[in-house]
Amino acid sequence: MSVPAHGHAPGERARACRREGRRSPDNWPGLLPIDVDAVIDACDQVRAKTAIAAWALARGTALVVAGAAGGKLEPQRVEVADLADVSHDPLLARLRQRLRQAGAMPRQGPAGVRCVFSREPVRRPAAEACDTTGAPLQPGMPLACHGYGSSVTVTATFGMVAAAQALAAMSVPGKTL
Repeated sequence: MSVPAHGHAPGERARACRREGRRSPDNWPGLLPIDVDAVIDACDQVRAKTAIAAWALARGTALVVAGAAGGKLEPQRVEVADLADVSHDPLLARLRQRLRQAGAMPRQGPAGVRCVFSREPVRRPAAEACDTTGAPLQPGMPLACHGYGSSVTVTATFGMVAAAQALAAMSVPGKTL
């Protein structure tokens, strides 16, 4: 998600521009319909995350990155920290590694990327709750456990915290996260 640019107070004229679809290092900037003051990244693909972060860091655009929410059940454990200080999140660890390898992030000190994440240990779904037949799911059927699954209370919290961080960054002219 991105927030249109140029000096409006949070809530005054901020407008979200949600872009669904595949992001890649080649198409990322073309997904934005306008210039923006802040970007919220909530994708799970590390290559796309890296492209978005490198672009935002190079432009000085405020960036809030959501870490992995899969397998987490406790929304009260969600935290915000600079990418350099995040732990317990393999997706953000890979992002940090790739940005450092690309020279887009210093090896020491803050990265300038705010991250929403949780240090809660990942929990796999219970095997008996999973449908292993591959049949299409119907209401009341067990889960198809491809991956960890996610809890709407956790993903919603990640999203609301990310939005608050982006609005806070826009309330201070010239501030990057």
